[in-house]
Amino acid sequence: MGLPGMLDIPSMRGQCSQAEWQARVDLAACYRLVHWYGMADMMANHISARVPDEENAFLINPYGMMYEEISASCLIKVDCDGKILSQPDFGALGYGINQAGYVIHSAVHHARADVACVIHTHSWASMAVSTLECGLLPLTQTAMRFLKIGYHDYQGVVLDTAEQASLVADLGAGEALILRNHGALTVGRTVGEAFNWMHRLELACRAQLAAMACGTPLRTVPADVLHQTWNNYQPGTRRPYGVMEWPALLRKLDRLDPGYRD
Repeated sequence: MGLPGMLDIPSMRGQCSQAEWQARVDLAACYRLVHWYGMADMMANHISARVPDEENAFLINPYGMMYEEISASCLIKVDCDGKILSQPDFGALGYGINQAGYVIHSAVHHARADVACVIHTHSWASMAVSTLECGLLPLTQTAMRFLKIGYHDYQGVVLDTAEQASLVADLGAGEALILRNHGALTVGRTVGEAFNWMHRLELACRAQLAAMACGTPLRTVPADVLHQTWNNYQPGTRRPYGVMEWPALLRKLDRLDPGYRD
């Protein structure tokens, strides 16, 4: 029996491979961390992770649970055609997947074999920057990491698979995308890498909005310095993101909110 106010979800550990279980733990941790870092939107938005050693399968949250409730066992395994491959017994709640989440995340997982995790947020900062004609400005060192960020024009709530092609094209081979008038999206070769990109994108958006709110001229950086700084953040010039950060973040979460491992 679970704690008061918590759903009692049967464990899925015995129904999946060790590799899938680890992916479930990491993905559940990412949901909780997005909540702890103030980037969640109640039960809206999604984070997905590719199932290791299974072609065309990824994990995503059940639509109806808050980010701080997500655990390894509650995640739903789905294929890129929208077919549910496995899920726990939610009882009378009957949770399934959200159509918009499926459309966005399946598009990226299908098109980008290198992507293990996709994070989409509606944080106040990313939504605000997504409405600015100037987009994300390279005003800070953190923002310079996103010098070549992509942009995807708003076409309404993403319910139609017809939008998948343009969304994937706008993301290209990059790690981050501003969804105009909507929010933000990041991807990574690991869950930890995708979270690192999103955390930094969120900080860059917040810093820009704070600077613009001051109403004084903004200090810019020469183009050659911008490109040099951007290059210093690329995979060929540094270790992959998340290698050092993710274990430390899991330790933090184990101290604060260990239920994600269930």
